[in-house]
Amino acid sequence: MNSITNIIEGAEKLGIKYRLDAPMSEYTSFRTGGKADVVFLPSSELQIRSLLRMCSDEEVKPFIFGNGSNLLVSDDGIRGVSIRLANNFEEIRLLDETTIYCSAGTKLASLCKFALEHSLTGLEFAYGIPGTAGGAAYMNAGAYGGEMKDVLTCCTHLDFEGNPGRLTKEYLTFGYRRSSYTDKYFVITGIIVSLKKGDKEEINAKMQELLGRRVDKQPLDLPSAGSFFKRPEGHFAGALIEQCGLKGFSVGGAQVSEKHAGFVVNKGGATTADIMELGRIVAEKVLGETGVELEREVKYIG
Repeated sequence: MNSITNIIEGAEKLGIKYRLDAPMSEYTSFRTGGKADVVFLPSSELQIRSLLRMCSDEEVKPFIFGNGSNLLVSDDGIRGVSIRLANNFEEIRLLDETTIYCSAGTKLASLCKFALEHSLTGLEFAYGIPGTAGGAAYMNAGAYGGEMKDVLTCCTHLDFEGNPGRLTKEYLTFGYRRSSYTDKYFVITGIIVSLKKGDKEEINAKMQELLGRRVDKQPLDLPSAGSFFKRPEGHFAGALIEQCGLKGFSVGGAQVSEKHAGFVVNKGGATTADIMELGRIVAEKVLGETGVELEREVKYIG
């Protein structure tokens, strides 16, 4: 009996849901990727802790992911154990009048709506950013002049033996699209954000304004992972790509968006290999013509 079988049997005893040969194209916003051997779908921190302990006992290093909105999975899929913290693992509650706790699998949009319902301002920038609260904290997601570091005060986590811990703001060392968790092998289980009381109508108006800007400027009608490259210091990736005449450039089913050159989209039938090759060609041409090196923001697994 192999290690994965042992973990599956243990999960079944605890009532933890899972999928065998799970197509990762169903779990990533690019809608590409091969099959994962097994994807576990825990619904509580206790279930996550149990899975991590079983993996540790079997000396298996699991792959942890959320809504797959910043993820490219190899066409060959993922071997071993994967754990998805998304739809099944959602909880939001007030800790006091201006402080919200939410579990890592909570959609960022749901967190923003909860803040709106309680007339709390500070998260408007995040409305429309795809993905989960845990993923947003992990990469210090941001847009329109705001970042998660502006509101995050604490993250709770588990290490890969299932032991709980937390990092408060002074230890989160936020940077551009990174946090302390970028370099640490922990699983974020929840986040705490500190907001301010505001006017509900003004908060909603700001959220709708920013969402409208997204709809106008971004190719939200096609599968993508948002900005494909990080913003180079002193430049904008999309502007550099357009300057090099690459807007609309395609490899297979992958295309530099005709609407916003900073986005790579799946225009239909793209493979992960198509997307990666397109990214490689774009980065190579931008470097050659402008001297600016583009760094991929999207995480590749495979």
